[in-house]
Amino acid sequence: MDSTRVSIEKSRFDAVIFDLDGVVTQTSAVHAAAWKRLFDAYLAERAARTGTSPGGAGDAAAPGPDDAAAALRPFDLEADYRLYVDGKPRYDGVRDFLASRGIELPTGDPSDPPGRETVCGLGNGKNDFFNAEVEQHGVRTFPSTVALIHQLRDAGIRVGLMSSSKNTAMVLDVTGTTDLFEVRVDGVVAAEVGLPGKPDPAMYLETARRLGVDAARSVVVEDALSGVQAGRRGGFGLVIGVDRLGQAAELAEAGADVVVDDLAEVGVSA
Repeated sequence: MDSTRVSIEKSRFDAVIFDLDGVVTQTSAVHAAAWKRLFDAYLAERAARTGTSPGGAGDAAAPGPDDAAAALRPFDLEADYRLYVDGKPRYDGVRDFLASRGIELPTGDPSDPPGRETVCGLGNGKNDFFNAEVEQHGVRTFPSTVALIHQLRDAGIRVGLMSSSKNTAMVLDVTGTTDLFEVRVDGVVAAEVGLPGKPDPAMYLETARRLGVDAARSVVVEDALSGVQAGRRGGFGLVIGVDRLGQAAELAEAGADVVVDDLAEVGVSA
């Protein structure tokens, strides 16, 4: 039985731009583990330093001024990851998560060592944890995504990659998927040319520009709320949300034209 729910029509679209983590590669869980390792260690150290006992697991709402214990509760792999760090540039994720706990740190400098108590220092620590996770466990792709990319290329539809991660080249190399994409705009490119991260559409629009296509005739494929918002704000012709985290309603609310569980539900037509 044909499971296709969405058809990308060559007559309507010239290109498809994929997000990396959670869409092409199964790295969202790796990122989440690295974020949790970073924040749990930092919050525990902060609790010990301030003499505050961390609160238990709770909702991800920002704490009030008298809620110091709850502010230091462990990082939630579902709510905190989805709301504050998923799909965002590393330093933005640090800043947004800490703000949700009422914590503000100086930005610091990208050269800050992982042990320094700055946004950049914590972000660099997260990067070290991510690299360690990849080295230990490796990275896998989603076979249905790779199959869809081959269908698109065979149909003459251009394929680009957009990722907030500065580890994109390493992940593509590990998974052998570098040659699948004509154009790549990642965290390294964003830093070089000064592009803001998601939910700002700038990185997606730059990918479309480098592909030589109009946003209105391009498709964005995203699993993160911030990425779906970026696709919608950028005026892309079709935004496909991939529900990897049980947030179909939220993806639709963020601006996805259609939400699928897996890209096996997406086909290509003339």
